[in-house]
Amino acid sequence: MKAFTVHEGIAAPMDRANVDTDLIIPKQFLKSIKRSGFGPNLFDELRYLDEGQPGQDCSGRPLNQDFPLNFPRYQGASILLARENFGCGSSREHAPWALEDYGFRCIIAPSFADIFYNNCFKNGVLPIVLSEEQVEQLFAEMYAQEGYALTVDLQEQKVLTPSGEVMPFQVDAFRRQCLLQGLDDIGLTLQRADAIRAYEEKWRQQSPWLFGAIK
Repeated sequence: MKAFTVHEGIAAPMDRANVDTDLIIPKQFLKSIKRSGFGPNLFDELRYLDEGQPGQDCSGRPLNQDFPLNFPRYQGASILLARENFGCGSSREHAPWALEDYGFRCIIAPSFADIFYNNCFKNGVLPIVLSEEQVEQLFAEMYAQEGYALTVDLQEQKVLTPSGEVMPFQVDAFRRQCLLQGLDDIGLTLQRADAIRAYEEKWRQQSPWLFGAIK
């Protein structure tokens, strides 16, 4: 998993409340369990005028020119501004996979659905909770300024606006440390690989009959 320390990026809007995981990545794309390749289908029903299918080349599909992520000013955006209860609905982990694969490293919203919030940390995406007033301010500034970029400092737990205003945020200490080091659940386990091997060898020596039938 890619580590997250300090990130500066263009902000793009998802200016609606209660965006669910089916809107983030529609159900027909859930057959794959790979973590990559979902970016072209992020917000598929909003980005395109036709219905997307798994494995389809999206380069020639008709774009919805009214959808903000298709606007030239938001190309290359890596920070998503959202409204309350972002990521509600089913618990599909494909939602943060799609956001990360598209290029989003951070999502800022007044609130998130709990399971989606947890899944983000496990997949290298930082979800930041700010007050509704702060999020409203960021939306207003972003709409007023093309190329509006924010700096997110996870080490210091703060969002820095182009004007220099600092907006502190809170993150659980364990989750913060995992993101700073780029450790998902597998990475955390592998940190203890030597201890795991030593434990297995200890039991192999003490109880060899337990391992005799294992080929």
